[in-house]
Amino acid sequence: QVQLVESGGGLVEPGGSLRLSCVGSGTIFSINTMGWYRQAPGKQREAVATITSGGRANYADSVKGRFTISRDNAKNTVYLQMNSLKPEDTAVYYCNSIPTINYYWGLGTQVTVSS
Repeated sequence: QVQLVESGGGLVEPGGSLRLSCVGSGTIFSINTMGWYRQAPGKQREAVATITSGGRANYADSVKGRFTISRDNAKNTVYLQMNSLKPEDTAVYYCNSIPTINYYWGLGTQVTVSS
């Protein structure tokens, strides 16, 4: 079964930047719209950015202008460039197809924004 593997998280100061990576199968990256999601403890998972197979992107209002989603289908990778990070961005970040497929969920990568 396909499992998407997220990486690139860490502890950063407010205003800092991180680039997250998501690596998976060629099929999902070439056909599906992909998304980055995040979940803080005790809260529901929310979508923050999506990108179509052709590279068209959409963003949640909370991250618009600060985050950039991109993909490289040849490398089976989706990226999330996160700039001007805020404490409220603290969460575990996951990637998946849209609509989501349960067995595609990976372990996520922790992003903590704190001074």
